[in-house]
Parts: sequence; structure tokens; C-alpha cells
Amino acid sequence: MQVEHVQILHSPTLNTVLMVEKVLREAKEIIKIAELKRRLPKQVMHATLLQILDYLQESGKLLITTKGVLWIYRPPAELEQMKTGGLKL
Repeated sequence: MQVEHVQILHSPTLNTVLMVEKVLREAKEIIKIAELKRRLPKQVMHATLLQILDYLQESGKLLITTKGVLWIYRPPAELEQMKTGGLKL
């Protein structure tokens, strides 16, 4: 009988995810991951940060490009305001 070993990855806490979101939202520009790490108020392990960035990209909140990371999420109220201001979707 062969026993299968399953490796459980460390999951980031909600506070850590929210901290990363806040820094990216306030950046208002493409920033490199190294710069993101410098701007975070607390240190985050590299693997944990990459896991958070993957989650945020999959949820449509940011883009990861060769130049860095960019926050793209806009709340529904902000989108409505943009539409009434003349933005055509």
C-alpha cells in the first residue's frame, strides 16, 4: 500500500490580502513586485505575496504584466458614475 503525501500550502490571512489590495489601489500606476514589497507596511513572504497576486488577478482586480502589477478594479458605483459622465460601455 502506498501512502500519498499532500503538501498543504500556507494560506494568506484576510488582513494580508486587504493590506496588499490597499497598497495596489493607492499606487495608481504599474509597480514592480519588489516595489510593492517595499511599500507594504508589514513584510510578506514572497510565496504568500505571489499567491495573493494570483488570486487578485483571477478575481479581475489586477493585471500582472512584464512591467509589473496594476490595480484595475472599479466598484459598480464608480462605473455607473463613469457611464453618466459620458463613458460608453
